[in-house]
Amino acid sequence: MKFESVYLESLGYTVPQEIWTSADIETRLAPVYDRLKLPAGRLELMTGIRERRFWPPGTLPSTLSVASCRRALSVSGVTASAVGALVHGSVCRDFLEPATACVVHHHVGLPPSCVIYDVSNACLGIMNGMLQVASMIELGQIEAGLVVGSEGGRQLVETTIDALNHDPRWNRKTIKEAVASLTIGSASCAVLLTNRRRATSRTRLLAAACRANTQWNALCQSEHDLAGAHFQPLMATDSQELLTRGVETGVATFADFCQITGWSSETIDRTVCHQVGIAHQKMMLESLGLKPENDFVTYPWLGNTGSAALPISLAVAAEQGKFAPGQRVALLGIGSGINSIMMAVDWQGVQVAGGEFPDREGTTPWPG
Repeated sequence: MKFESVYLESLGYTVPQEIWTSADIETRLAPVYDRLKLPAGRLELMTGIRERRFWPPGTLPSTLSVASCRRALSVSGVTASAVGALVHGSVCRDFLEPATACVVHHHVGLPPSCVIYDVSNACLGIMNGMLQVASMIELGQIEAGLVVGSEGGRQLVETTIDALNHDPRWNRKTIKEAVASLTIGSASCAVLLTNRRRATSRTRLLAAACRANTQWNALCQSEHDLAGAHFQPLMATDSQELLTRGVETGVATFADFCQITGWSSETIDRTVCHQVGIAHQKMMLESLGLKPENDFVTYPWLGNTGSAALPISLAVAAEQGKFAPGQRVALLGIGSGINSIMMAVDWQGVQVAGGEFPDREGTTPWPG
């Protein structure tokens, strides 16, 4: 699908201050590491993730989503009263009902005429929301829309550590199913999209390609629906097969993406992928014929932050001046299920409000 009148106006993000390194997690896993005689340093070596961050216990997703939305609006040319749609797109939400979007809508002060709802699609929720809001803008139904999501990884990581330490049925083979859960971090990001009339940014969202490869829906699943801010999930992930089938899905989506946009691996200037870890980044870029030096990563110091991972990486890259006007930027999203969304952006500069992170050791160096 192509867009003629959709602009990326601004980005707002929020990150926690509490840091857990992979070494910290291995220390907490001492009982199972000792029992299975696992070597120290294994987690960072396998994933490329040195650290991830967590909100204080009991923090509601809506609290962070409100902060990120306010930040996105604060640096834009759009007032809250002009927002015609709000989509809350994270896996984490305050409760089963009502929609977390209701809480965010109220506290951000959006108008009664604003269309609001939650979207859940694993790591693609925010990108799904962007696609929906962009379509509403393109159709002339709204002039501006917010998409936001806030993921909290503490509960998943703590539950996984407890299960590994206290259930003797785990062995050196089955423990591989739990590794992906130990890579999860926390983050929040909001994306503000507008039509041409409302835009102060000149950065356009040009097109999107989507694929659903749902025969592989069982490769990453929680044990059952535990919706709510204080849920304690336990995930089982076939990481190797998910990687293989995910990249396979990404390759097919990228072919559609190139056909829609007229772009190619050689003409794309910058990429931002979903942030799973070093193996995913390497295999995805190699399979698509893309240069790793043109890809911006945050997973070494944020981990996998679910639906927030790609948009917050885009925000930090923009904040650090990693894009130049006129560059072709490809957003390469993928999520369990398996689903993929890829978006084309004509970069002209975007305002960002967030943590103003300094450059971190390990982020991919960019030429120039």
